[in-house]
Amino acid sequence: MKSNFSRIIQGCMNWGKWGSSFSTSEMERLIHLNIENGITSFDHADIYGDYTTETEFGNAFKSSSVKREEVQFISKCGIQYVGETRSNKIKHYQYDSDYIIFSAEKSIKDLNADYLDMFLLHRPSPLMHPDEISKAVEILVSQGKIKSFGVSNFTNNQTELISAKTQVSANQIQFSLSHNKPLFDSSLDYMFSNSIIPMSWSPLGSIFKEENESNNRIHLLLDELSKKYSVSKDQLLLSWILKHPSKIHPVIGTVKSERISAAKNSLNIKLNEIDWFRMLETSLGHKLP
Repeated sequence: MKSNFSRIIQGCMNWGKWGSSFSTSEMERLIHLNIENGITSFDHADIYGDYTTETEFGNAFKSSSVKREEVQFISKCGIQYVGETRSNKIKHYQYDSDYIIFSAEKSIKDLNADYLDMFLLHRPSPLMHPDEISKAVEILVSQGKIKSFGVSNFTNNQTELISAKTQVSANQIQFSLSHNKPLFDSSLDYMFSNSIIPMSWSPLGSIFKEENESNNRIHLLLDELSKKYSVSKDQLLLSWILKHPSKIHPVIGTVKSERISAAKNSLNIKLNEIDWFRMLETSLGHKLP
């Protein structure tokens, strides 16, 4: 499937109370900053900020004067969270057609968006029924409320279950150099062969968050390659993802100006094949089979 999304996507999970607690003016500044760096796609979920961040972002978007057609909005639904804004007694998933439609319409309203460019099921549920999902998606698409539909954190078999009744256009998965399982469990191969857009959340992985033997090895190699390519370590990690032939869209989470610009410039890195495999082997800690 041809992607209408910017190759780098800005994740907004940490813009609200789950992270930086930005004001409307600060969010407005960030929206403009991303667009200026060619990052025009913004990733949301109803649950972010205990169901409050989309509204805050929507207020900032409304005051930004950015035209709706200049940006792309992604949102996700399905997680019923135990928090302050809902009376849930246990965290669970809900995918009946009425709830999916309600969630999409609420995200559209909260984001001041008129429609969503992509609407994802946030995580698979053991109780999800493909007919219920198909019914909701058909209504939302026919009413022009969503342009496309996808899933998040779904396995190939779970995607097959849904795609038997509904076109699945994207799958947002955890993927990075330090979390490279999708290279070997056929997830990326499946998406490539079925024209499903891969989006990777947490694209920098644990490299800057955890100190362990694998990450220590990776840092040593990144020190070397940073000098060779005259780029930063985070740019190298993104370029490693971007080189995959399935055309993965990294969903970055940074709110720092310099790192947003760095993410944009990672698109220009010509990481050669040998260095790509060196990074993978270093992460694995052994030679490939």
